Amino acid sequence: MSEAKKKSKISASRRLFLKTKLLKTAAAMLEKMKEERSLQKELTLTEKVPPLQLSGLSVQDLQALCKELHRKIDVADEERYDIDAKVSKNIKEIEDLNQKVFALKGKMKRPALRRVKISADAMLGALLGSKVKESVDFKANLKTVKKEEEKKEEVTDWRKNVEAMSGMEGRKKLFNANQ
Repeated sequence: MSEAKKKSKISASRRLFLKTKLLKTAAAMLEKMKEERSLQKELTLTEKVPPLQLSGLSVQDLQALCKELHRKIDVADEERYDIDAKVSKNIKEIEDLNQKVFALKGKMKRPALRRVKISADAMLGALLGSKVKESVDFKANLKTVKKEEEKKEEVTDWRKNVEAMSGMEGRKKLFNANQ
């Protein structure tokens, strides 16, 4: 009964309409984000790399401009190399940590728990720790029931018994034993 599908409160046509509207809105947002990215990219490029004014420059000015551009390229390459080195170092560190976590998870595989019979003293020791200095003897507190042992007649040789009972003395013993 709990596994039965619950009936939806929204009809299928309404759900489809909402889904299509949501997808259209998401597509519009995605398009807007792409336009913003391209605009941001253009702004960054115009800020970082201004357009070159090469007309009317002498050879020495062009050479100086080339040297300055080469210097800027070198600085950008150094920054890119440093960032790549940091990223690769961080990726390697993350992989090492993931391997350590995986190794710890593998080592700490917990076995299935089994029921263990434990004595009362051991249980109290585990629960109370070192607070209990002397062990409590629960068996001493229990009532003791004394069993009366019935006297068992000693088993003797039956031949001796027959000889003792023979004659008048034996019959007299039997008569006295019954009284």
